[in-house]
Amino acid sequence: MKNLWGMNGAVLLAGAAMAAASPLGAKEAVTPISIAAPPAGKGQIVFFRTGGSGFALGCQVNQNDQRVSALGAGKYFTHVAAPGPQTFVVSSEAKDVLNLEVEPDETQYVRCKIKMGIMVGRPNLEPSTKAEFDKASHKLKPVDADDMGPKAG
Repeated sequence: MKNLWGMNGAVLLAGAAMAAASPLGAKEAVTPISIAAPPAGKGQIVFFRTGGSGFALGCQVNQNDQRVSALGAGKYFTHVAAPGPQTFVVSSEAKDVLNLEVEPDETQYVRCKIKMGIMVGRPNLEPSTKAEFDKASHKLKPVDADDMGPKAG
């Protein structure tokens, strides 16, 4: 008797076996990125940027006219800061300023988004949460060492 299923039948059976081994909708456990506590008496800010619009445009974070880091899509970095008021600036065709009050021994989260601009995208800094960072962290990688400052902004 001839095999009526042929090669396509074998592929179907193999696919069915794989589906049975790992049910549809099953998600692998994602371990969030672990951020260490700041040094004693200091605070820290975790800046991150997921993908999305403006993928090719960088989000250069500056403080006191010095580059803290160039934050590309899918990247994050941690900035240790002295307690007190801190001001961070990003710009392209427009400038965005974020003022934070850094508390000792505290970690804050800031997300950079690229919004629509007239000629190019406009980077925007906004306060975020650990939960949002954890949710995105499986897609994030640390910025490269050459993208860290301080350098002239």
